Amino acid sequence: MAGHSQFKNIMHRKGRQDAAKSKLFGKLAREITVSAKLGLPDPAMNARLRAAVLAARAENMPKDNIERAIKKASGAGAENYEETRYEGYGPGGTAIIVEVLTDNRNRTAGELRAAFTKSGGHLAETGAVSFMFDRVGLIEYDAEAASADAMLEAAIDAGAEDVTSNDDGHQIITAPDTLNDVAKALEAKFGEPRKASLLWRPQNTVALDDEAGEKVLRLIESLDDSDDVQNVYANFEVSDALVAKMSA
Repeated sequence: MAGHSQFKNIMHRKGRQDAAKSKLFGKLAREITVSAKLGLPDPAMNARLRAAVLAARAENMPKDNIERAIKKASGAGAENYEETRYEGYGPGGTAIIVEVLTDNRNRTAGELRAAFTKSGGHLAETGAVSFMFDRVGLIEYDAEAASADAMLEAAIDAGAEDVTSNDDGHQIITAPDTLNDVAKALEAKFGEPRKASLLWRPQNTVALDDEAGEKVLRLIESLDDSDDVQNVYANFEVSDALVAKMSA
């Protein structure tokens, strides 16, 4: 998860630009609408919608935008998005998972295939790389929310599988089917988390040199530029110097 985390930090800095923020809000709104359409339009009763709303709040998405996206799910003209996953290999043998919400699967597949090919990688069949990842729930709190010991005790009591605490905050790992219950238990004790979502966590990471690392980061940036792409996960690590260079 280190490579993915580093890339998200890069994208967070880029997200300060208005154009990038607008694109991000569009993706967050799409996830909110789809989540509300698949279940109840109440975040308290719909775990996926709750996670989508938390993600939107974490990015300072206006409350009106969030409410509008939820209402859009029940509207007569609501778009129908297909949820699917693509898997492939990037430079240096990096395994990559791309989650998308699309209203035109052929268009999306073509865009992703072109991005992989341009980077020297290639798309693969579904299941080709996902076995190298674990599907887990992730809950995040700021470091100030609780001490490391208090968070560990509360998380384990709530049914979490693992807890990591450092200066950046607390990361609580859960099984996918217990994410909502654990999140609710911790929220009752520490307040709303900054994040609660399902993700793909690599079982092992591949250390890339700067040349391959830059190619992979540019590939992921290209994938993320697609309006249809919601999340990108990869199993690589790169140097701090490269991260600094790419974020400059």
